[in-house]
Amino acid sequence: MAVDIPSTPADGNVLVKLVTAIADTSAPKLTELNGAPAVDISCYLTGGGYKPSLSEQVITDERLCTTQTYEQKGRSQRGLEVEYIDNTNSPSASTFNKAKDTLVPGSAQYVVVRTGLPYTTALAVGQKVTIYPVTAGEYNDMPPEANSVLKTGQKLFVTGKVQIAVATVA
Repeated sequence: MAVDIPSTPADGNVLVKLVTAIADTSAPKLTELNGAPAVDISCYLTGGGYKPSLSEQVITDERLCTTQTYEQKGRSQRGLEVEYIDNTNSPSASTFNKAKDTLVPGSAQYVVVRTGLPYTTALAVGQKVTIYPVTAGEYNDMPPEANSVLKTGQKLFVTGKVQIAVATVA
């Protein structure tokens, strides 16, 4: 008998913050994630503007006693790119350009991502987050398009171990 398995929509269920300091990325404190230096960029990111990636290398494992070639897990590399609205030189530049103002090229930060809960739900103890330690790359102004908004793309260089689905602590 087939079972209908529910799914979680992505739209409106993603929170992305930039945080300057996290003492222990395997157990991030709620005060670090919600503190004054933390910047919520969720509403600046475009619909496809959060772009994590993973590349896994393969170790070939050949044996003299068989005609099969086996594989083992090799090195892996995580990457992250973002695309966000850019209000530079607009009337909103001084108050609504936090993604670009915070992701200054060369700046070291943490990108903290929570999925599966409505964006408007406050970050709370026990919720799972993914944490990327990054250094911001150069700004890449996206080409202007008809019926669109001005956008900037940016490579965020992953500089340490990415913590996947770690629980927030008090």
